[in-house]
Amino acid sequence: MIRHTRLAAMTSSDDTPGGNEKATSCGHTHAASAPPPAPDARMVNCVKFGKTMESLPKPPLKGELGQRIYDNISREAWRMWLEHSKMLVNEYRLDLMSEAGQKAWLTELEKYFWGEGSQLPPDFVAKKSK
Repeated sequence: MIRHTRLAAMTSSDDTPGGNEKATSCGHTHAASAPPPAPDARMVNCVKFGKTMESLPKPPLKGELGQRIYDNISREAWRMWLEHSKMLVNEYRLDLMSEAGQKAWLTELEKYFWGEGSQLPPDFVAKKSK
């Protein structure tokens, strides 16, 4: 099982979206493009984007899966997964403290990066911007 404290830390770390947005003159908030990697940044061949990109600063999970993510997933792809993951947790009302909730979350993570892709819930309707 994944420890709750690790999931909480994972979703509130510097690698989560939120600080990478900017307001425009129309009043909407848009994601800012990722800054260029630091000259000494660790790079990975990201399986999500199919190109070399800046890696995560450390494995986001413990164990073999965390190392696999660290070795194959870019920082930007992980940010995208966390946003998608939040939607899945909310829409499916996943209890990440339960073994079943963690299994569902990990299954979607595997599909998102190494499978057919994690699908949106059938009844999901994205919020429209004002």
